[in-house]
Amino acid sequence: MPRILTYNVHRCVGVDRRLDVGRVAAVIAEFRPDIVALQELDVGRARTGGVDQAREIARRLQMTVHFNPALKVEEEEYGDAILTTYPERLIHAGPLPGYSRLQGLETRGALWICVEVDGRYVQVINTHLGLVPREQQLQAAAIAGPRWLAHPDCAGPTILLGDFNATPTSFVYRTLTHKLKAARSVGPRRAPSPTFPSRLPVLRIDHLFVSDEIVVKNVFAPYDALTRKASDHLPLVMDFHLA
Repeated sequence: MPRILTYNVHRCVGVDRRLDVGRVAAVIAEFRPDIVALQELDVGRARTGGVDQAREIARRLQMTVHFNPALKVEEEEYGDAILTTYPERLIHAGPLPGYSRLQGLETRGALWICVEVDGRYVQVINTHLGLVPREQQLQAAAIAGPRWLAHPDCAGPTILLGDFNATPTSFVYRTLTHKLKAARSVGPRRAPSPTFPSRLPVLRIDHLFVSDEIVVKNVFAPYDALTRKASDHLPLVMDFHLA
């Protein structure tokens, strides 16, 4: 059964303030995902030793990788990635709108690849939305719009996932669930566990949204000694099959 994981890795700096790319890769490897969406990766940044974190994690997991820099300053980049063991191709990567009335907000983006799962094509979109509600609204509307979910090529099995910085009661969540379904487990515990902050998670701000062709079997946020420490978010994992 295919497994997908989304994880805000906090530039591989844990809650113990230790920079450790290997520890983040170990968290991911423990759950053996076939597709991985990562947010808050540093690539060639002095503050994290100049490492290309996206490629280093992919190398350790023996996966291919696509990276989208939401922020680029000279040779330093910061952004999001999708890794996979499946045959894949990049469809689109680019920025999301900001909120012009507030200066200095972190720029945001999204990344869309197509993966081949059991002979069928699955559209996978990874994103990391902003912190300001109006900014989030603009970005969610963009994701739901013609460049992303409403694009003609975004048809058939589709998964949207990432760090949305928004809870299930938010405008963002309502906007996106007009296009896709929130992923829920089969069984008595249908709602995924909270993912933030990792030491004592109380907020569900990392999400998976799926089209009707994605049959969700299980969604969980693993909470153990390693996941509590490696990042300020817990990873969110989903098992699924294709209808």
